[in-house]
Amino acid sequence: MALEWQNKLARLSQMNWDEVHTRLSQEVHKRSDFLRHRIGLPPEAVRLHKGTARRPKFFFPSGGARERAELLRAHLPAEALEILHQADDIRRHHFRLLGYENLDYGAEIDWHLDRVHEKRAPLEPWFKIPFLEFALVGDHKVTWELNRHQHLVTLAKAWLLSNDEKYVRELIAQWHSWMKANPYPLGINWGSSLEVALRSLSWIWVDQLIVDAPNCDEFRAELLPSLAFHGRYIERYLSTYFSPNTHLLGEAVALFFLGTLYPQIEAASRWQTIGWNVVQQAAERQVRPDGVYFEQSLHYHVYALDFFLHARLLAAKNGSEIPAEYDAVLGKMLSVVQALSQAGPPEGFGDDDGGRVFNARRNRTENMTDPLAIGALLYGREDLTAARLTEESIWLIGNQAVSAFPHQNERREPVSDAFPEGGIYILADSEPYAQTIAVDAGMQGVGRCGHGHADALSLRVTMDGGRWLVDAGSGVYISADPADRNTLRGTAAHNTMRVDGLDQAVCGDPFSWTAIPTTRLENWSAGKTFSYFAGSHDGYSRLNDPVTHSRSIIKINGGPALVRDVAFGEKEHELEVLWHFGPDLEIRETGNKTIVASHPAGDGPHLSMIIPDETGWEMEITRGLISPAYGTYLSAPLVRAHARVRLASELATVLWPHSAAIRRNGGLASMRQAAVQVYELVDADTNHGFCFALDKRPWNFGPWFSDAEFLYCRIEAEKLVHLIVVGGTYVAWQSQELIKAPGPSAFFEWRKQDAVFNSDPAEFSVSPLFQKLTGGPILRADSSSPSSSYAEKH
Repeated sequence: MALEWQNKLARLSQMNWDEVHTRLSQEVHKRSDFLRHRIGLPPEAVRLHKGTARRPKFFFPSGGARERAELLRAHLPAEALEILHQADDIRRHHFRLLGYENLDYGAEIDWHLDRVHEKRAPLEPWFKIPFLEFALVGDHKVTWELNRHQHLVTLAKAWLLSNDEKYVRELIAQWHSWMKANPYPLGINWGSSLEVALRSLSWIWVDQLIVDAPNCDEFRAELLPSLAFHGRYIERYLSTYFSPNTHLLGEAVALFFLGTLYPQIEAASRWQTIGWNVVQQAAERQVRPDGVYFEQSLHYHVYALDFFLHARLLAAKNGSEIPAEYDAVLGKMLSVVQALSQAGPPEGFGDDDGGRVFNARRNRTENMTDPLAIGALLYGREDLTAARLTEESIWLIGNQAVSAFPHQNERREPVSDAFPEGGIYILADSEPYAQTIAVDAGMQGVGRCGHGHADALSLRVTMDGGRWLVDAGSGVYISADPADRNTLRGTAAHNTMRVDGLDQAVCGDPFSWTAIPTTRLENWSAGKTFSYFAGSHDGYSRLNDPVTHSRSIIKINGGPALVRDVAFGEKEHELEVLWHFGPDLEIRETGNKTIVASHPAGDGPHLSMIIPDETGWEMEITRGLISPAYGTYLSAPLVRAHARVRLASELATVLWPHSAAIRRNGGLASMRQAAVQVYELVDADTNHGFCFALDKRPWNFGPWFSDAEFLYCRIEAEKLVHLIVVGGTYVAWQSQELIKAPGPSAFFEWRKQDAVFNSDPAEFSVSPLFQKLTGGPILRADSSSPSSSYAEKH
C-alpha cells in the first residue's frame, strides 16, 4: 500500500496544474453523480433552449436521406441488399460484432453481456468496474461494440431502402431497452468517453436518417435530451490526459457534431468550439510530419482519418473556419494510405481493434482504402488512384461521389515512396505485376507503445491486387490467457528476424511494452530501376550477449528482390526469419532451398522464395495463424528459416515474382571475402550479383573494385546490362576505372535495355572501359531515356 501511494505521489508531482485540476474535477463529478443516484435523485438534466435561430446542416438536407438511399441502391446494389440482410439479423438480435459472426443475444438484449465469452459486467458505478479484468467482465470490446449502436444506423438505412416500418419499430424498441438497462451512472457502458462519443454519433445518424419516418416524433423528442446528456458526459470526461489519442479525437468529434447540429442544447456553442479546437489540435499533435498517425498502426491511422474527414465535411457545411494546416495534415494522411494501396489492399501494421467511424462492418484490410474516396472528392486528388465508390461516400457526398466514380479507377504504375518520420518505406515495381514491399522501420509507437507491435524491420508484400506476405493482425486485446494478446503482437507474428525465441521488446500489460527497441534508418535510395532500404534495430541489446539485427532490401525493377538479414553479436544464438503468407495461397517446395507461392488454381502471379544453397540454415513450410479481424483467426502458410549459429551471421532471401509460365529454378550462392559479402543468383544465362560492403573500407571481389555500400550487376551473354551502385565514389573493373564521382554519392544506375543513365549527384563520369564492357555508347537519361513516374513525382 505504501508503494502504491508513493507511485501516486510521484505521478502527481509530474502533472501540471491543468492536469491536476482536470483530474480532480472528474473525480468530484464521479462521486457526486453516484451520490445523487444513491439518494434517489435523477441525473442533473442538461438545459435546452425552446427555440434557436441557427439552422445547422448535416451531410444531406433535411429529408434528403431517401435520395442518398436511392443512389446507393442504384450504384451499389449489392451493398444495399447486404444492409437489408444485416437489418433482418439485427431484428432477430443476431449481431456481427468486430470479427465475430451471428452472436445471438436472445429475445431480450443484455446490454452488459459479452456473448462470445458468456460473461456479464456487473451493474455497478462505471468508474468502479475494472473493464480490463477478463474474469469479471469478459472482453469489454465485445460489449462496447454492441453498445456503440452502429447497428441502429443499419436499421435506419434499411427503413430508407425498404420503406418497411418494422425496422424503425425495432430501432426504437432497442433504444428504449438500452435506456432502461443503463441508468446513469451504472454499468460498463459509461466506462469510456470514446464509447459514449461513438454512441452519440450513431444516435445523430439515426436522428438524421429517420426524420421523415412516420410515428417517430415522440422518439426524436426523447432522443434530444439523451444526446445532450451524452454531450455533457463527454465534455466532463474528455480524455485530455487519460488517452490523448483516438479516444480524445473521437470524443472531440462527437462534441463538435453535437454542438453544431443541436443548437437547442444550451451548451451547444461551447461544445462546438471545444470540439473543433481539440480536433485541430489532434491533427497537429497526433500525426507525424510525414502524415503517419503516431500510434504506429494502419488501422488506427484510418480510424483517425475517418474522424478528421467527417469533422472536416461537417465544418465546411456549417461555415466553420478550416485552417490550411489542417487540410495539409489530412492530405498527407491520405497519401500514406494511397502509397500503401498501390498494388492492392494495404497491409496493416500494429494493432487492429476492429473499429470504424461510419460502418463497423468495414473493418477488414480491404476496407482500409475507404477514406480515399472522401479525400479524392474533397480535395480533387486525382493521384488517389486506389479510391473507389463506397457506401460512405454516397451518404456523405451524394451525387458528386457517383459522378466522380462512374467506373473504378485504373491503377497507375506503383512508385517507391518513403515516410521517414513514421518509418514506412515502400519499394515498388510494376513488372511483371504491380507490387509493393512495405517496410516498417519506425518507432514502435508512443509512450509505452500500447498499440504498436514488436515488428521492427518487418515487411509485407502486396501484388496484383492480392495479399502475399501479410501482417498477422491482432487477434484480441483481452482474454483469459495473456498469450492470446501477446502472440500476434509479438515478433514471431511478423515477417522479420527473431532471436532466441524472444520478442524484440518485452510485453507488459495488454497495452504496454518495456525494453522498447530503437530502429535506425541507414539508407534509403530510389532510382528509376531500383529501390534500396537498409536499417537496423537494437531490440536484442538486452541479451547477455547483445545482438543487433540489420536488414537490407534491394528491389530490382522487373526482377528479383533480395532481403539480407544480419545478426551482429559474439556468441551462439538461435535465429529465425519468418514469412507469413496470405491465407488463400499455396506453398510448395520446387528445389533445394526454394519454395513457390501461388493461388490454388495455379495460374496468375507466383512468388518464388530462395535462400543460398550451401548454408547452415534450414527452411521449413508449416502453418500459422493470422487474424483478419478482431477475434477471428485463419490458418495460413508460414515459412520459417532457422539456424543455431555463432554470430555474426546472416541470411539472404530472394523474393522473385513471376508468372505461372516461368519457372525460377536458379540457385543462390553465398560468397564472402575480407570486406564484402556477395550473393550470386543464376537464372539460365543471366547472372545477378549482389555485393554488400562489410564496413566502410574499399573492397574487391573478383574483377570488381569499389568503395560502394552496395553494388548490383546483371550480366547476360557475358555482357554487363544493368549496374546499380549505392554510396561510394567509384567502381573499377580489374583495377581500371569504370565510373567515378567527385565526392560521396547517393547512387548511380545504368540499364542497357531502356538506356537509363541516372545518378545522384549527377556528376558521375564513365570511362571508355565502361562503354566497352556494356557494348555501346552511354546515353544520359536526361537527354534520351524516357522519364519515370517516380522521377516526375520527386
